[in-house]
Amino acid sequence: MLASTLLKWQNANRPKRLPVVTCWGSGDRSDRNRTYNFPQGRVTDHRINLTLYRLDEVMEGKLDMLIEPIIQEHQADQLAALSEQE
Repeated sequence: MLASTLLKWQNANRPKRLPVVTCWGSGDRSDRNRTYNFPQGRVTDHRINLTLYRLDEVMEGKLDMLIEPIIQEHQADQLAALSEQE
């Protein structure tokens, strides 16, 4: 009885959970966005190949030094895509 109830619950909740799981990625090392190296005080953003030796500031919440280059890279990609269309 308990097993059948559990199976019904799992089947009822499976469609709700599937989109959340697919957002996580595979968990592979290649899925990483940033690496935080505490012994060296280094943070690396792998999306834009940015390495900063200011990990203490990042951990304090000063993220502008990471966010601004990502925005600039995104804008450069958008401009490149626009110029390819013309």
